[in-house]
Amino acid sequence: MLKIPRDFLSMFVGLIDGDGYIAITKTPKNYIRIDLVISLDTRDLDLINYIHSVLKIGRVNKYPKTHLVKLTIPRTELQTILFPLLIYHNLYFLTDVRRAQFDKAIFILQNNIKKYSELPDKYLVINKLPETAEDYCKLDLFPNWIVGFTIAEGSFYMKNNNDICFSLKQKTHKLLFESFKINFDTQVSIDNSDNYSKFMVSSIKDIENVVKFFSFSNLHPLIGYKLTQYNNWIEKIKKSPRYKHIKLP
Repeated sequence: MLKIPRDFLSMFVGLIDGDGYIAITKTPKNYIRIDLVISLDTRDLDLINYIHSVLKIGRVNKYPKTHLVKLTIPRTELQTILFPLLIYHNLYFLTDVRRAQFDKAIFILQNNIKKYSELPDKYLVINKLPETAEDYCKLDLFPNWIVGFTIAEGSFYMKNNNDICFSLKQKTHKLLFESFKINFDTQVSIDNSDNYSKFMVSSIKDIENVVKFFSFSNLHPLIGYKLTQYNNWIEKIKKSPRYKHIKLP
């Protein structure tokens, strides 16, 4: 398992921060159940299968009626394989909610807590989140984490006015989204309205930086439906009089 590339694991952590969760629930007999779950539209079946093929843990379930596909990794495999792998590579989640879920799960596993009624109210913080936007960018996991987060929460599109755009959106996380400005070398303002943070760029310079990041930075590639969306986006750039001189893959 330690042969799994760190860039894949960093991307995977970003994907979970965006579109996954660590469920800690009570069974009918008051025992603790822990699962890491990724639930996506069936159009991302290839993405789920790819992750499953690399990690070689968990199970894939399809739900045709709801157009969903899920990868579920249970407690035993989290405890013996995935979580030790993340700790070994010094990888951790960068959103408040996912970090809190991870800290709680690790506390349960390290203290061998079996009964839900035995859970304490507070848990030890394993990895504190960066205190500045610059500190996020200093994390060596951050570039590949952005790739995974983009697969979950990113969008490559063209507006009706033919502006080429790239955006990232999630529930409000101001410092994290300010770090995207540094990573993509832009001065755009972050929209923090309606309990969401949104990063969006459309200028020629900014779109050029986005293409450079995803196509020329030697990072883990986009995968699944987001890769299809990105490739279609690149084709739109090629046909755009305004953007066509950007260096493209």
